[in-house]
Amino acid sequence: MKLDSAASALEPVKTKKPPVKKTTKTSKAVTSKRKTIVRDISWLSFNARVLQEAADTTVPLYERLRFLGIFSNNLDEFFRVRVATLKRMDNIMNRTAKMHLEENPDEILQDIQSTVISQQAEFNRIWHEIEEELKHEKITLHTEKQLNREQQKFVQNYFNEEVRTNIIPLMIEGIQQMPYLRDKSIYLAVMLAKEDNSIRQKFALIEVPRAVLSRFLILPSKEGEHSIMLLEDVIRYNLPHIFSYFGYDKFSSWVIKVTRDAELDIDNDISTSIIHQIEKGIKARRKGKPVRFIYDQQIDPLLLEYLMRRLGLSKKDNLIPGGRIHNFKDFMDFPEKVFTRERMRRKVLTHPLFHNAPSVMKVMQEQDVMLHLPYHSFDTVIDLLREAAMDPEVTTIKITAYRLARNSKIINALINAVRNGKQVVVVLELRARFDEEANLQWKERLEEDGVKVILGVPGMKVHAKLCVIKKRTGNTTTQFGFVSTGNMNERTAKVYGDHCLLTSNRNIMADINRIFAYLESPRHDVKFLQACKTLIVSPYNMRKFFLRMIDREIRNARRKKPASVILKMNSLSDDEMISKLYDAAKAGVEVKLIIRGICCAYTENKKWKRNMEAVSIIDEYLEHARVFVFHNNGQDKVYIASSDWMIRNLDHRVEAAAAIEDPSIRQELIEILNIQLNSNVKVRIIDNDQRNAYKHASGRKMRAQLEIGKYLAEKSYS
Repeated sequence: MKLDSAASALEPVKTKKPPVKKTTKTSKAVTSKRKTIVRDISWLSFNARVLQEAADTTVPLYERLRFLGIFSNNLDEFFRVRVATLKRMDNIMNRTAKMHLEENPDEILQDIQSTVISQQAEFNRIWHEIEEELKHEKITLHTEKQLNREQQKFVQNYFNEEVRTNIIPLMIEGIQQMPYLRDKSIYLAVMLAKEDNSIRQKFALIEVPRAVLSRFLILPSKEGEHSIMLLEDVIRYNLPHIFSYFGYDKFSSWVIKVTRDAELDIDNDISTSIIHQIEKGIKARRKGKPVRFIYDQQIDPLLLEYLMRRLGLSKKDNLIPGGRIHNFKDFMDFPEKVFTRERMRRKVLTHPLFHNAPSVMKVMQEQDVMLHLPYHSFDTVIDLLREAAMDPEVTTIKITAYRLARNSKIINALINAVRNGKQVVVVLELRARFDEEANLQWKERLEEDGVKVILGVPGMKVHAKLCVIKKRTGNTTTQFGFVSTGNMNERTAKVYGDHCLLTSNRNIMADINRIFAYLESPRHDVKFLQACKTLIVSPYNMRKFFLRMIDREIRNARRKKPASVILKMNSLSDDEMISKLYDAAKAGVEVKLIIRGICCAYTENKKWKRNMEAVSIIDEYLEHARVFVFHNNGQDKVYIASSDWMIRNLDHRVEAAAAIEDPSIRQELIEILNIQLNSNVKVRIIDNDQRNAYKHASGRKMRAQLEIGKYLAEKSYS
């Protein structure tokens, strides 16, 4: 997500914003005597914030298209995982009447259905508005009925040369068993007819080959104009040629899409290879049960009824009527070159300590360094690994990997290290959702080049972001490494807001070694984690540690001392942690939350001495960092972590948090958090009703990500 004009975005411009939906007051699933907000309802509220960005007319047009794509992609994953899980729960409850679950999945599913339909209507409104604005920019999406002669010939040639061999029309009425419709694909549902009704109409399906061809075809246009055609419309234009030998002369088509259950059923049977389980799970995912069916609301009722019957769908299966276009996630890659106003690129900073520094490790040996991504260049991390790969005194490199870039420079550096005689260990998380297949391929490549690959802990994902590099100089061993809040992925490091602590601190390095010892142990004995003295590690002690830190603030508040916490994370859903925050608010602790996504905590209660302040920032960069600050009697304790406060992170994953000991870095993090808390542009208030109201912009307009960029730029040149 990139911004265009930074200056214009700060000026007071009237903005069309989506209507606010009070999900919690209208939701049966939420109005029960729950102590927290239903996670899935809160997630939909987060995605509504993404949709707000698409609706915001101060956002450059190209970015508004991208936000529509992000919203669509988010919703796909939500249905593939969360809705699929709820449907499983609902099926279990239906089969086992005596089973009790705190949440009623059927009611939540109903709430999801109504909320998604409402959001889809708002999505369609925004898209039509953007279409009109594209026309003002002389950018037009052409359908199959809007082509001039030159364009018709161009489309016909493109179809014959590129598309024809990539499609296989299915005459579905003649197929005894309905073929599985791919989860990530869109299909043209086609009705073939004869104008004089001399031949009975037939139905067909054509998968749109967007996996191998661009969704967008740029057409010949007049100078200064840009005409674009979607791939499905290229196929629509050529339907008479595709079905010429059937004798039909009337063709109608509508786009449909099926979303399937994407959860992998992976058991802990040690007799079965985890690799085999994941490979089997990936294959099963492709044929998962449908959890959503989206269709063009203009589709012929007979064809819709036929498809529902053949797919085994009912009205309870999240049938979502939409517009003509589906799979808007492709619009994240809308052809940028058609926009006449070039997007402004924000300058990426090199951390001032590395300006003209010949050695990254030498700087790290002298002091800790905090990279604030994406404001600071991720190249420093790559340079560290390249330097380690070439340094003849480096003996060992160990690193965790969760999500890797497609052409990973991290991997290249590690392979070169092996070729230079280093021992390299990569803890590769094969169960990183939707990256399982890619990580299996990385495993093969790494092992082929001599890297030792560790697959983590059975039944537990390795989500910690850690690295240790051992260097032997004479009889002295020096260790370098990092603790990060984000993945070792140079592509996402350009758009994800994260913090990466580069350090040679002996205590931190000792703990990182203990964590790797735990990960490399065949028995995965938790005693390795008990030995950690500096890092806070889940599943061993992270939950208890942060509960104790909040308890300390509660005690101080009760003693009339200043007490506060600032917590920044992606998601807050763990009941125990939320309950402790409620205790803090009740005692009068100042609780400030910066939550990008799910926030299941109520933030206001008449019984509390002080309500919680919770905000969410959706902007150019994805706010991905986890930072926790405790007042601690005026001696601030600051931690960065890989972990959100969710059950899965605290109890079922290997995660790591690091205390920031360097006073200047500690202050820097606090100032960055205060910039975010004091900003009033792109900031939404998270309240009990999940309304996503924008924070009131009183006084000078402050946009957090722009202000942080300025703050770090000033430090770079000070």
